[in-house]
Amino acid sequence: MKILLIGASGFIGRNLSGVLRQAGHDIVPVSRHHGVDVSLMRRSEQWLPWLRGVEVVINAVGIIGESGGQGFAALHTEAPVALFDACLAAGVRRVIQISALGADTRAASAYHLSKRAADDYLRSLDLDWWVLRPALIYGRGGASSEMFQRLARLPIVPVIGDGRQPLQPVHIADVVATIVACMTSEQARTTLDIVGNEVVEYAHWLQRLRLAQGYRQGGVLHLPLWLVLLGAWAGQVFSPMLRTENIRMLVTGYRASPNSWNAFLGRRALDFSPALLRANAVEALSGQGSVS
Repeated sequence: MKILLIGASGFIGRNLSGVLRQAGHDIVPVSRHHGVDVSLMRRSEQWLPWLRGVEVVINAVGIIGESGGQGFAALHTEAPVALFDACLAAGVRRVIQISALGADTRAASAYHLSKRAADDYLRSLDLDWWVLRPALIYGRGGASSEMFQRLARLPIVPVIGDGRQPLQPVHIADVVATIVACMTSEQARTTLDIVGNEVVEYAHWLQRLRLAQGYRQGGVLHLPLWLVLLGAWAGQVFSPMLRTENIRMLVTGYRASPNSWNAFLGRRALDFSPALLRANAVEALSGQGSVS
């Protein structure tokens, strides 16, 4: 199957490419790493040459913070809308959109609103679409996953306020398995929240990551929200992930039921283990059966 994969060099894109190539699929990668600035692809005619012979389009492009001319509106909304229009014009019906948990009626941040705008537009089109909204994704090679692991290794583990913000982490392998299932599923025009079966508090998640890395349980430093926001405001110069908006999204604590997603997968999502923390999608899925 010939697949156009936008965001091929990101965490999801890299893992998905590995699994799909292992299964013999033909991947057409699109990303800055592959010489294409998606933020400039905001007209449908720009996408048409990329769609020749393509059977499935997967949009996995995404940024957690704006920097270097890469903005939410262009990357999350305008370029995807142009892509979806091009799919309609070219007759490419299967489109899989990777969104984010919280990009729904609760959306308040620029990140979530930009994702939701593209989701809503895709859902309005006569295409066989899937909108997938994953929660916090962990696994080897993920930027946010590695950031939380670094925090967990500190002598004293810093948490926001009481540290009880709810999370439903999901392994990259389950995200990839879901995308692969959508490629051949007859359940089109579906929105799925991809969330872990367990709701874990932020402070407990960091301690779990700490233990998984071979450290003893550490002490906890409870930081007031205002201080964390101040630190994020100062640190955003050095890292797009250190944004006050990202801290507020974490504090909001988006949750969803995993039932519809588990039913779609036909199995229970993977439960956390130290081995999974160190595994990529190909390694984690090797014991789950072949991908076709």
